[in-house]
Amino acid sequence: MLNEERIILMTKMASYEANEGKQNVAAGKYFRSDYITLQILKSIISSTLAYIIIFALFILYDFEVLMQEIYKMDLFSFIQTILIWYGVTSVIYGVISYIVYSFRYAKARKNLKRYYNNLKKLNAMYNN
Repeated sequence: MLNEERIILMTKMASYEANEGKQNVAAGKYFRSDYITLQILKSIISSTLAYIIIFALFILYDFEVLMQEIYKMDLFSFIQTILIWYGVTSVIYGVISYIVYSFRYAKARKNLKRYYNNLKKLNAMYNN
């Protein structure tokens, strides 16, 4: 005979596996510090690429002015300013990434715990 409670539980679990379960299982394979560090590294690499692209667009936008002013400007302070802004951008992006991925990891662990409890409950239903 069909057990309605078991069918409802299996449907919930299948829905979880199909949707957010894949991401949660991927996050659950790591220790918290490893997962967050990996995600922060990805974020900093992405912010670096974005910073380079935005800087290149800024230079290309005023390229004529830059070429006229390049001999008059202090290149050391210009490069120092660029590196300071890069550092600030990377730190801000890293902190935001840390906060976001800490919450995501905690949520994933909580959902995985609920999923494994449902698996135990389903196994108990089959054994009875």
